[in-house]
Amino acid sequence: MAFGEKGGLRVPPLGRRLRLGFVGGGKGGLVGEWHAAGARLSNHWDIVAGALSSNPDNAAASARDWVIGPDRSYDDWPTMITAEAARADGIEAVVICTPNWTHFEIAEGFLRAGIDVILDKPMAISTEQADALVSLQQETGVVLAMTYPYTHHPMVRQARHMIADGAIGKIRQVHVEYAQDWATAPEDPGFKGAAWRRDPVKVGRASATGDIGTHAYHLLHTVTGLDVAELRADFHVCGAPKAMEDTAFVSLKLSNGAPGLLWLTQAAAGNYCALRLRVFGEAGSIEWDQERPEYLRVNMLDEPERIIVRGNGAGMHPAAERLVHLPRGHGEALTDAWGNLYAELGLVIAARRSGKTLAEGQAEYTDAKGGAAGVRFVGRCADSHEAGGVWLKLT
Repeated sequence: MAFGEKGGLRVPPLGRRLRLGFVGGGKGGLVGEWHAAGARLSNHWDIVAGALSSNPDNAAASARDWVIGPDRSYDDWPTMITAEAARADGIEAVVICTPNWTHFEIAEGFLRAGIDVILDKPMAISTEQADALVSLQQETGVVLAMTYPYTHHPMVRQARHMIADGAIGKIRQVHVEYAQDWATAPEDPGFKGAAWRRDPVKVGRASATGDIGTHAYHLLHTVTGLDVAELRADFHVCGAPKAMEDTAFVSLKLSNGAPGLLWLTQAAAGNYCALRLRVFGEAGSIEWDQERPEYLRVNMLDEPERIIVRGNGAGMHPAAERLVHLPRGHGEALTDAWGNLYAELGLVIAARRSGKTLAEGQAEYTDAKGGAAGVRFVGRCADSHEAGGVWLKLT
């Protein structure tokens, strides 16, 4: 039996949970709560340390909420690195869920300290920063993993493996859309996250494209196995006036020659979190909708429509069944996808730290190169828009 296969996805392979720290994610940080919930649900991690906020009072209050001892609640991340690296029971990995412009410096510090890094997207705010992190990860051999939770839904994994197995034949076209509406109305002065998401110094050259377009690009690449060869992008402001785009239309030429479309917006009134993927092949199509994550719609030419429901058996691929934890009819949703993400990263990091090798396909996650690819995609979209919407090669 391969390392980590005994007992299922939520069984820590070392017979204990790994020690996890957080930078960011304290009170008022919704994304941090998602990460923490996923880590706890996975059963692979104990959250034992953190620099949870740049505000010391908030950091201390958040540590109390998370039951982190005061001796391991830090006012800043450099102090955390020094203290945890010196402890025999120091953290084995760190989650970085701070605003975009801080990712590079913090990740660099922990990688150099030999602490495995779990990094919220996007990896960095420029391709230069992203490439530097890839080089540092290769130099140190430490894990640098990105957190794209949508691809850890069982039905996304199902779609990926059905397509890889040739279920719909050669891919002929792909459509991805991600529609939200929170940027439709004038910005709320109290919403600090909106302000920095419109500041190019803090997010780079794209706003909505970096914020949610990275998810759309990653979903397309992960499920189809194809990359983008060329693209042309147009940025727009479709909601209340603002300094950077809230909407983008991106035309794609995929690596197999097929066309694709990516539409993303944070100003589509009446939408919530409408991430949708449609893949059309020569023999049929597969569709997945993030707001209805337990269902996969499969339509083959001249056959009745087929809906595959998340669960065990009844058409589920073994690679997708690994991510299933409840019988059909008992809902699993985004929190469970976060749990699957942290379980798979638990396997990856436990294997590295114990000198073991995982079996092929045992853990599917996004590594440093995958993170850099997302940053490069956003940068090329900005290049295309700034040049008047011209076609550009991705690399």
